[in-house]
Amino acid sequence: MQGADEIREAQRKTWVELSAGWDKWESSIMEQLAPVGEAIIRSLDIKVNQQHLDIASGTGEPGLSIAKLASSGRVVLSDLVPEMLSIAKRRADLQGLTNIEVKVCSADDLPFDDSTFDSVSVRFGYMFFPDVVKATEEFVRVLKPGGRLCASVWIKPEENPWTISVARAVASEIELPPLKPGDPNMFRCAAPEYVSDLYKRAGLTEVSEWEVPIVKVSDSLEEFWEMVSEHSSLAVSALKKVDESTRARIRERVIREVSVYEEDGKIRVPGLAKCILAIKSATN
Repeated sequence: MQGADEIREAQRKTWVELSAGWDKWESSIMEQLAPVGEAIIRSLDIKVNQQHLDIASGTGEPGLSIAKLASSGRVVLSDLVPEMLSIAKRRADLQGLTNIEVKVCSADDLPFDDSTFDSVSVRFGYMFFPDVVKATEEFVRVLKPGGRLCASVWIKPEENPWTISVARAVASEIELPPLKPGDPNMFRCAAPEYVSDLYKRAGLTEVSEWEVPIVKVSDSLEEFWEMVSEHSSLAVSALKKVDESTRARIRERVIREVSVYEEDGKIRVPGLAKCILAIKSATN
């Protein structure tokens, strides 16, 4: 198994490489993930003076939306990758948000005092943390008593054809290295109660989890391919290693698989995530 420092460095390199694609396709990606962000926000019961920490913020959501609700509070966007946070900060400035701070840090080593935040959000970050147990302990440490933590992760691959279609196409052309237990990957936290168990071990209470369906909408099959080939980590990594004919075969297989989701001139490829909520008790 990789060490924590190796995982951090690999994740940093991956997301630096993906930052341009996420910036380019921001509106489409955020539309796809909006139901998850909305579910997280509803569960956190955001107040106007909320002190909130968003972990693995990437290009800024759901932190930017939370900042609009916590207009007299403070929202800290944190991420391992400064290139992603620079996009988030630019978007915050464009929206006139003045209660936003950005902080480059690792989720399992947060540079904040104990009991600093009323709430913590982690949208699709857990799967990539070097140490999920230590990260959870850090989230609990920086939460105030009574504070809420809500995270989201992806459910099993077969429920997410928008991404597994790409994985199958790549695997048909390239021999992918087998994943070792605990290695970061998109479906690392898909097992039932995986994150709930982390919460309970860290002393959180009132743990609940629920499914959130999403849909990836594209205007055409070609747009779908262009989007995933520029912001999907697996696709971006794989396509660098192959020649044009192999790239064409991967593209053709992806398009063939997702063509079954064409409807009314749009491509609507479904997916399924889950949110996990818990509360820090007053005695923690």
